[in-house]
Amino acid sequence: MLQHLLETGLRQTMNRLVRPTLHPAVPVSVQRTLISQAYRSSVPPRGCRFQSDTLADIPVIRSSFGQATRGAVLYLHGGAYIIGSAATHRGITGHLARASGCMVVAPDYRLAPEHPFPAALDDAEAVWLALIEEGFTPGQIAIAGDSAGGGLAIALAMRLRDRNQPLPASLTVFSPWTDLTQEALYSPECEPVLQAKWTAKAAKLYAAQESLRNPLISPVFGNFEGLPPILIQVGSQEILLNDAERLAEAARMAGVKTQLEVFNNLWHVFQIHSGQLERATAAVKTAGEHIRAYLAD
Repeated sequence: MLQHLLETGLRQTMNRLVRPTLHPAVPVSVQRTLISQAYRSSVPPRGCRFQSDTLADIPVIRSSFGQATRGAVLYLHGGAYIIGSAATHRGITGHLARASGCMVVAPDYRLAPEHPFPAALDDAEAVWLALIEEGFTPGQIAIAGDSAGGGLAIALAMRLRDRNQPLPASLTVFSPWTDLTQEALYSPECEPVLQAKWTAKAAKLYAAQESLRNPLISPVFGNFEGLPPILIQVGSQEILLNDAERLAEAARMAGVKTQLEVFNNLWHVFQIHSGQLERATAAVKTAGEHIRAYLAD
């Protein structure tokens, strides 16, 4: 009963406070400020440690929990490529560090409109290469991300494969944004977080002069052959449900080991409420298990 009330309260908070902020009429600079405040409700687990650092001249935050670390997770934050940061996602990266037993590294990749495609992808690749230079083998690194960061995680794996580079141990994506054309958006009865006109504007700001169908912008149109195992988690109350389902179908058709989990009556990147909402905590625990299962010793 308490969890049901908490779900209801969180949904109302997202709908009344977050969703109005994510509107195309609100300046991006204002959105960045307001959303950074909203993320204060996403709290990391007690005992989690955070270290600000720089990799490949890109600011990162390293999250760790406990003594033993089995490897690293390159975590790419969401925010439609225009908002969000490593700092806003300390809650979710902290919980993922505890669940996976890994050090989670979240870069502050460059954002649009100041830095459109391929800036975010270039930065993600640079941090990946820097982690290898630091001493991790590719098999000791997983890549994860939420929303735009989820799409970016898939795009990074595709770029690494196409450049004949070693691939990460696994991919984990929460509510991934994989089709920026928005040609097949889902229409849930309730959408507490996202507005289609906001994501459409963000897509144009990010793509700039590039086609929205570029697979490195909208990975659902890409080639999935040879990619590592993918875990996809999505809520039923979000316009990106079809993005997740089509991603899973495309990956499976290419022979990629794929797990899709749809959480009924939950919203976009509900995992930020891990530690409060039991189903969010359980989802992140599953993500940690997926990451651990494929890491090289």
